[in-house]
Amino acid sequence: MKIGFDGKRAVKNNTGLGNYSRLLIDILATRYPDNEYLLYTPELKDNPRLKPVLAHPNVRLITPQSHAGKALTGLWRVKGVTSQLKTDGIDLMHGLSGELPLNIHNSGIASVVTMHDLIFRRLPQYYKAFDRQIYDYKFRKAAENATRILAISECTKRDLITDYGIDGRKIDVVYQGCADQFKRIPDADEIASVKARYGLDRPYIISVGTIEHRKNQMIAVRGMRGLADDFELVLVGRRTDYARTLDSYISTYGLGNRVKFIENAAFTDLPALYAGALCSTYTSRYEGFGIPVIESLNTGTPVVVATGSCLEEAGGPDTPAINPDDVEGWLNVVKELANYPEVREKIARAGRRYVEKFNDTTMSEGTMACYAKALYTFNG
Repeated sequence: MKIGFDGKRAVKNNTGLGNYSRLLIDILATRYPDNEYLLYTPELKDNPRLKPVLAHPNVRLITPQSHAGKALTGLWRVKGVTSQLKTDGIDLMHGLSGELPLNIHNSGIASVVTMHDLIFRRLPQYYKAFDRQIYDYKFRKAAENATRILAISECTKRDLITDYGIDGRKIDVVYQGCADQFKRIPDADEIASVKARYGLDRPYIISVGTIEHRKNQMIAVRGMRGLADDFELVLVGRRTDYARTLDSYISTYGLGNRVKFIENAAFTDLPALYAGALCSTYTSRYEGFGIPVIESLNTGTPVVVATGSCLEEAGGPDTPAINPDDVEGWLNVVKELANYPEVREKIARAGRRYVEKFNDTTMSEGTMACYAKALYTFNG
């Protein structure tokens, strides 16, 4: 089978959508080597994280071939790529980030789209009006036009049914895994080396993710006032304007030496950064899944999550979950983990067992089953 992918995010993005795209293509190419996997991207970019994927002999990058496609790459991705898919003999097209060519349903090619979330509909205040309209149009069209939909969580499936009126029988929930580097607990020497690299010499709580309003890192910053002075909060991720709000609070309450920002941390250092922490905190107001939750649990570190979206689904029944505005609740959980090592260990063990189901086998087999249903529906 020859499978085409919207490869833009795999090429350009180094966070959520890019990581998902590269991981899926990598495990499919490994586990189903008889297939061909073509990544259609409007432009190339040197990305070290993509190189292991492209090392597979059955994976190729495809760029616009026509003069119009090369000149109008945005339009090529939206419509023009479809003629190239037909020329290349693609059996099935998979949009990896909530988008498909707008004319895919008239192309004679079966299609699957991965829908990650509809956050822009749940929290519209965090998006510009024009962006919301564009996302809503693209995602709705993709959901309607796709032969089948692959949702990354039950939460996202519910949102698609509620918001877009999609028939739930058209949607397959296929959980994603995380990179292999997180599927082990780093040893003491590795943890000590990485902590020294980032100047971490105190007990700390870690939060991994873009520093933005929706991610709600403020709850942890506020909670630091209730912890002993020898505790530190480590925020790992790209700073946005929201970081200035945190800076102001930190300055007002004299927390400057207790909150550390780390931008551009090496991806390979993340497992040890998680493993060296008392716990991690991921109290986002809304997510489609929450990869940092399973990364943390895989490395043996319990995580505090927020209620209201999919994070309880990602963390499992033993992961502490609090209202995203409940600073006192957050503080009580962290204090319990700090004061009762046996409780921390019990929660960590249960969480690690739970996230075993988010693995490459589940992801690859679920995706291929979705493809089979799409082809059967399309050809039947």
